[in-house]
Amino acid sequence: MATETPVKIDAKLVKELREKSGAPMGDCLKALQEAGGDMENAFVVLRKRGMASAAKKASRSTNEGAVGNYIHAGGKIGVMLELNCESDFVARTEDFQELLRDISMHIAAVDPRFVGRDEVTEADVEREKEIYRAQAAATGKPANIIEKMLEGKMGKFYEEVCLLDQPFIKEQSQTVAQVIATKVAKLGENITVRRFARFKIGEPNATFAQAKIVATEEAAS
Repeated sequence: MATETPVKIDAKLVKELREKSGAPMGDCLKALQEAGGDMENAFVVLRKRGMASAAKKASRSTNEGAVGNYIHAGGKIGVMLELNCESDFVARTEDFQELLRDISMHIAAVDPRFVGRDEVTEADVEREKEIYRAQAAATGKPANIIEKMLEGKMGKFYEEVCLLDQPFIKEQSQTVAQVIATKVAKLGENITVRRFARFKIGEPNATFAQAKIVATEEAAS
């Protein structure tokens, strides 16, 4: 029996639903396909699955949490991570502790330099853009094509250096940010990466990264 061909969905619709719901991109795509491309119906699909709550919770303050650690490669690499949530109750749940261990393991394996894009220095961004523009200009392509190439290159750069943009080591189809969003939807609280440190035997410098803390008024639940 022939299988039904999935509805083709515009990437802009997926992005819009992602911003509206806070759900992972893959789940947004599936919801839109299930809803035949209808945004409102797709949002309802996500709500039924408990995945449309992360965005609403993103502004809520996270003053609780836990510090975890992960030791890898026979004691050659070590990570300490502070993961925050809204209550001590959630911080002690198995789901939260599992997320803490998984992200620590990811940091040990992948070695990100920053928590998110907000922490990347302007100097780093401009240096990378200058390199990519020079590479693109050497191809002789027109300026508008070069700018599109630059966008793609910068996306790859952020994926390499920013923890939240990186494909999660245990599930490459999702970024670390999407994995966190899934836990937010399940646990019902905002969860944020505050800071981490990564040490490797023999390397002169450790990696230290901290998210920019923006004071926000706790939103109503």
